[in-house]
Amino acid sequence: MARKNSKRYIIGLAVALLLPLSVFYITRKFAVGVVKLPKYYIIDRIDSQQVSGSMKYDTVFHKVADLQLTNQLGKMVSVNNDLKGKIVVVDFFFSHCTSTCPKQTRNMAMLQKAFKKNDTAVQFVSITVDPVRDSFPALRDYADKYEANHDHWWFLTGDKRDIYDYARNQLHLSVQPGDGGADDFIHTEKFVLLDQYRYIRGYYDGTDGAEMKRCSDDIVLLLFENKHRE
Repeated sequence: MARKNSKRYIIGLAVALLLPLSVFYITRKFAVGVVKLPKYYIIDRIDSQQVSGSMKYDTVFHKVADLQLTNQLGKMVSVNNDLKGKIVVVDFFFSHCTSTCPKQTRNMAMLQKAFKKNDTAVQFVSITVDPVRDSFPALRDYADKYEANHDHWWFLTGDKRDIYDYARNQLHLSVQPGDGGADDFIHTEKFVLLDQYRYIRGYYDGTDGAEMKRCSDDIVLLLFENKHRE
């Protein structure tokens, strides 16, 4: 147990220490105009039109629709409206999970600590896939266990059909069909990165330390992208 706790501490410390180095590196890259921004995921359609005798094509990427659920404080919240202009990292879990969920949540906690000074620009959202058992008081206890900042890291519960539709059809996290009914179950370790306009900009294995470093780098890139658009 002590060895596992030590390993988690080292990984968390590494993320916290590497973030300033990422900021320095990315700032320098932006200065010379060679930075590679996170790509866009999920094409909705490709529009075409004829301009001056030739065809022009415009790729329209998927824009994630809103989701309204109840957070761990019992407040109904909107991912798009209440977090307007924020970068959002989303994952799915359930509080009694003993496989991948604890590691995912520990890694999300590390990201929260790493971006503590950017908490007005970055939001973390963990959505239960077992809302029948995960009432908002249960999520409050779970959030406290991982020292979540309740304003900047939401744990959400609500209608199962809404949650599963969001996971499948908005974030494209499952290729298996389902209707969000009693026998339907989605269990994914993926983190999803949404930019301020709700385009999907990254998928990451939430149980992998290297993937968390990649996620943190991409968050920093999106923060700089937002500044350059202002």
